[in-house]
Amino acid sequence: MTTAAQRDGLVDAHGPVVVMGVSGSGKSTVGAALARHLGVPFADADDLHPPANIAKMSAGEPLTDEDRWPWLDVVGEWLAAHPEGGVMSCSALRRAYRDRLRSWAPGLRFVHLDGEASLIAMRQSAREGHFMPPTLQASQQRALEALDPDEPGVRVDVEATVEALVATVARDLNA
Repeated sequence: MTTAAQRDGLVDAHGPVVVMGVSGSGKSTVGAALARHLGVPFADADDLHPPANIAKMSAGEPLTDEDRWPWLDVVGEWLAAHPEGGVMSCSALRRAYRDRLRSWAPGLRFVHLDGEASLIAMRQSAREGHFMPPTLQASQQRALEALDPDEPGVRVDVEATVEALVATVARDLNA
């Protein structure tokens, strides 16, 4: 099956992509749509959390770095297993976390879903059935470190539609 991205010459063989941002920014939705567009596998890092991390977040407790390191290594293993391309949704809030992921997949690129905190909070509070409570939104916003100029990737505003975000990201990652 040929995807629209393949027909348009947009499939990038430079390795995997992480769609990053705070909880409620649309990582899973945009990540899955981007993977479909590119014709590559998709995974959600939320599905890779150990039960202890999920229990902690469900109780409204932010994760510590010590909680995150083993989880980030599992995410990194998935990225390393997809050198020809794949999309992972993962918060990757801090530079240190992104560096850890890059240690597994050196060509890794990031898509930072960013936007007004009030819009993201509204989207998160409307979400049902997710273990991350809206009460952790503020801690995620505090922890967030935007992509540094030397980090391969793009920043996009979450106010756009999913379709517009995917088109922008596919174009920008291949520029």
